[in-house]
Amino acid sequence: MRLSRRQALAAGSTGAVVALAGTSACSDPGDAADEPLDPSADVTISVGDQPTEDKPEELAAFNERVAEFEAAYTNITVEPSTEKWEAQTFQAKLAGGTLPTVVGVSLTYSYELIENGQLPNMTPYLEELGLVEDLNPLALDNAKDDQGNIYTIPTGLFSVGIAYNRDIFERAGLDPDTPPANWDDLRAFAKQIKANVPDVAPYVQMTTNNTGGWMLTTMTYANGGRIQNEAGTEAIMGQETLDALQLLHDMRWSDDTMGREFLYDQEAVRQTFAGGTIGMVLQAPDAYNTLIRDYEFDPAHFGMAALPQGGSGGNGTLTGGTLKLFDAKATPNQLLAAAKWIQFYEFEKYYDEAVALEDAQSNAAENNPVGLPGLPPVSDEVYDQYLSWIEPHINVPLENFESYTSSTLPLIAEPPTATQQTYAALDPLVQQILTDEGADIEQAMNDANAVLQGIIDQAAR
Repeated sequence: MRLSRRQALAAGSTGAVVALAGTSACSDPGDAADEPLDPSADVTISVGDQPTEDKPEELAAFNERVAEFEAAYTNITVEPSTEKWEAQTFQAKLAGGTLPTVVGVSLTYSYELIENGQLPNMTPYLEELGLVEDLNPLALDNAKDDQGNIYTIPTGLFSVGIAYNRDIFERAGLDPDTPPANWDDLRAFAKQIKANVPDVAPYVQMTTNNTGGWMLTTMTYANGGRIQNEAGTEAIMGQETLDALQLLHDMRWSDDTMGREFLYDQEAVRQTFAGGTIGMVLQAPDAYNTLIRDYEFDPAHFGMAALPQGGSGGNGTLTGGTLKLFDAKATPNQLLAAAKWIQFYEFEKYYDEAVALEDAQSNAAENNPVGLPGLPPVSDEVYDQYLSWIEPHINVPLENFESYTSSTLPLIAEPPTATQQTYAALDPLVQQILTDEGADIEQAMNDANAVLQGIIDQAAR
């Protein structure tokens, strides 16, 4: 039975001592595992992802939640940190032991870090808190080893689609309720936008900070191909990737429908989109949060559609997400406290109607998005109940997401081996195609395949 909010917060589970004492929480626990687990012991944890001072409302809300948590768990002291995941620095910080006790990172790291023994086994802590049974199974599969042990907590899932500016569509004479279903549509729509809406980039492609490889992988999936084989032992880019690169080349050099900027990353492309100068870009639905909350983009102008497909269609789209990563050097008491923090901060609203309503009302009052479509971290049953609670406060124009939410495209996991290194290695390939009209596309792809194989082989050593 699920505990009520106050019961859960007040629980000083003595059963945890029996269930977890003597459990090795770390792959190489050292002194940490020698500490006897005591859920009531005084403990200090550091938690990442604290909003920065340039976002005062978000920072105040975060700090308020910290205060509420410490009031509920008087033995736990939380030290907030603005540390957040950045692809270029993550591995160095992980190796150097400078990350917080718990911090959000890309889901792509899960398999690699588990296999390398860089994460603590969180299974007993999560079972003690009753978190395991109601998590989204699709998400949870990304957090397990072959024996079913759980090492991270997935807190968000997404699948890539295409974001578009409905106002630009209308000005171009396109129906904003009928977004592009395939790459031929996308190319035709971009041409029509170019012809009718000057000073707008009809379509843009992200290319830097690993996003170039990320989106090239997504396009390859949409064409029915893969970047790595299922086992993650071989780089297998082929005709499907070549077709994606050829499309980008032709839109850039033949159609001139990609503007003049070719070094976008996630943050830059969203900021530019918010300025009303991008027609279409591959994105996940959480782009809506950033656009509305940070840049005051008009919600009525935002459209989200399923990923355009190649060939006969229905090939699929890339799915990924975020997870909470725990410090392998943390003590058992710190790990249990960190799991309690995640349960409180990330999941409480899914199980407590009062908390769900309070959260929805607060966000709605501040004009933050409520009810954004996406793939929930909890089971369908739990999520449906949550949506029924907050329904009166949903302020997202759900009709603008119809193509995305009604999609039945298969969800395809990211490349399993050295995912972020793979993406980083593909960035230059995409940049080359968009900046060198005479590039030998097939040779460039084959060269990139060789680089990827080297990354895969290195990871296997």
